[in-house]
Amino acid sequence: MIMRVFQVVTRPGKEVEFGKFFHETAIPLMKNTDGIVSVLPGAPRPDSPREFCFVMVWKDLEALKVFVGDDYQSPHIDPAEAELVESRSIRHYEFIEA
Repeated sequence: MIMRVFQVVTRPGKEVEFGKFFHETAIPLMKNTDGIVSVLPGAPRPDSPREFCFVMVWKDLEALKVFVGDDYQSPHIDPAEAELVESRSIRHYEFIEA
């Protein structure tokens, strides 16, 4: 299984608008995506008020590629959120079941 950690930093002043997108669009989309085993969304904390993240566990690399394409190493975002996002990052790991 593949663990995908996706992090977003919003533009200053766009936290509420992105938060609405995150909760109403992004989380439901990811929870209903074929090939995802688990989705753990993370919202901002007082010490990081513009940072959001997803930790996703995918069945395998092929399932991830079906969703994002062959360029799975790039942090893709929905066009609806592009103007809200200052930066984004993506990391992949082999998932280890405890």
